[in-house]
Amino acid sequence: MELLTQLREWPRDERPRRAGVSSFGVSGTNAHIILEEAPPAPEEEVAADSTIVLPTVPWVVSAKTASGVAAQAARLASGVVGLDAVDVGLSLATTRSGLEHRAVVLGGDAEELRTQLAALAAGERVPGMARSGLTGFVFAGQGGQRLGMGRELAESFPVFAAALDEVCAHFNGLLDRPLLDVMFTDDEALGQTGWAQPALFAVEVALFRLLESWGVKPDYLVGHSVGELAAAHVSGVLSLADACKLVAARARLMQALPGGGAMWAVRATVDEVTPLLVEGVSVAAVNAPGQVVLSGTRAAVETVAAALPDHQGHWLEVSHAFHSALMDPMLAEFTEVAATVEYARPRVPIVSTLTGEQVEEFSAAYWTDQVRGTVLFADAITRLKALGVARFVELGPDATLMAAVEETCGDDVLAVPVLHRKRPEAATAVTALAHLWADGAEAGAAVAGRSSGRRPDRVSRHRVPRTRSVRR
Repeated sequence: MELLTQLREWPRDERPRRAGVSSFGVSGTNAHIILEEAPPAPEEEVAADSTIVLPTVPWVVSAKTASGVAAQAARLASGVVGLDAVDVGLSLATTRSGLEHRAVVLGGDAEELRTQLAALAAGERVPGMARSGLTGFVFAGQGGQRLGMGRELAESFPVFAAALDEVCAHFNGLLDRPLLDVMFTDDEALGQTGWAQPALFAVEVALFRLLESWGVKPDYLVGHSVGELAAAHVSGVLSLADACKLVAARARLMQALPGGGAMWAVRATVDEVTPLLVEGVSVAAVNAPGQVVLSGTRAAVETVAAALPDHQGHWLEVSHAFHSALMDPMLAEFTEVAATVEYARPRVPIVSTLTGEQVEEFSAAYWTDQVRGTVLFADAITRLKALGVARFVELGPDATLMAAVEETCGDDVLAVPVLHRKRPEAATAVTALAHLWADGAEAGAAVAGRSSGRRPDRVSRHRVPRTRSVRR
């Protein structure tokens, strides 16, 4: 090695380049650290990375004022011609501060994104205001499962695919067939409780890992019925092995119960329904102040339904009457299984749908009571809002709970699903991410090239046009 004393050419040769760095400045006789260039990546690795395509790319724009956002959009529209859409997205998200007024444009390629920028610049869209407030993750319960859930997402996002594979692998030996095969190929089996609950758990945990990789972190967690087990696992209460063990036992024991039960969702309050309850029917869930689910024997539930002729209701397509007395025969064996696993304290706070309050410690008895008790989802959401949660993110294969969240909290919260059964999965997930960032949630480099699955060191960063209203 040789000390550089004057400017000179530094041609590349077969040796790696090295440079000394002084903590006293950019030059001098001291080298406190020596940096060596990274070895070149194998050609096949670069080729594999370059084939990953994100169906929907987000470009983020922010400024101190709404007019500043429009001006920035105009400059971007004219200044990024010919550049790669994902590269620009990475630069926008990682080289700028997220200021008060925010907007996100979404598109499949740079041309579509530039068109969206032009609309933003012309005032056809009004940027939103980033606000303070906490973020809550909501894990869905049974009922939203669908054939192929997660397949499109796994094809677009390697992080999601790896997490899904890991969870499914932990169910090997606990289930009769590979879980992923059932999720993607067997609609009839997926409709059964024995398969639906493990599948939902797998998808929800993988969704959490995807959001986590994007830098979106929850301040609180809440889970609806079986979704609470997913919340417990990602919070650190249960290891993945123990969580899969509990979920598999819960699903198997419920599936083994005799059929014949029924569940009825009705637009009514608890106060309206409670005086009409008869033996054999229970309030299974209170999803919102005016949304109640009844569960029990069909004859008993029909009796209550007949007493509410002026209320809108519908029968749920379920194999068993969950959260009712018909679950009692499986409780003792489930308690035995729940007593064999270890419980840690939550690393991320969990607000219980069994009590409506934050849970400090979990036990086998808690999970048994959770199977039998009423799902107090509305109480849990009300509690989260009181704690300062302003953004609710539903993790599940469909948007099953967001309407209940909005009804419970009003219009002053953001409620977004990561997936929706009627929309393309990758685009829906990226759109949810865009809504969260625009509302003020931290997302790191998520709203950029990392969401494509590319390795960050394979994505170039571009200088993009600035206005005075945007600072680093």
